[in-house]
Amino acid sequence: MALDYDQLLAKPPNKPDAIFHWHQDLAYWPVTKDTRTASFWLAIDNSTIENGCLHFVPGSHLEPDLRDHGSLHGNRDKSHTLSSNLSEKDMPKPAELSRGDVTVHHERILHGSGGNYSNSSWRRAWVIAFRSQETVKEERRRGFTHSHNDPLEVLNAVGKQS
Repeated sequence: MALDYDQLLAKPPNKPDAIFHWHQDLAYWPVTKDTRTASFWLAIDNSTIENGCLHFVPGSHLEPDLRDHGSLHGNRDKSHTLSSNLSEKDMPKPAELSRGDVTVHHERILHGSGGNYSNSSWRRAWVIAFRSQETVKEERRRGFTHSHNDPLEVLNAVGKQS
């Protein structure tokens, strides 16, 4: 496994609109021959329901297909953000973490997080994702770097078989 990317996620206090909508990480990425991913989500601050902790849908990573995802704001020109929907059978579970705790999650697990309703607590996390060396090379060959600045034609091709 090789480092594919890392990112800092930060929700300041009093940001109820700082929502990460329901999604599967693989929907954001080009589908390659080997999609295995280990995404480490390290809590820099305590992560609580009040300040917008992650919620996971148990078992969703076992579904044979990715769920449908659409652009949250109409098209990828306006926003990089994708969103999926919960089904009636989904039972999301919060993942409250203490500072220094880590989750490791599968590329197909459906997850999201709410806004930060705290008056004083940041919710920051450092995400570090590892994928096979071949997958990382293929992503870069296609021009995909996990950046919001990747070309639109590259972003529009994610989550689809090559």
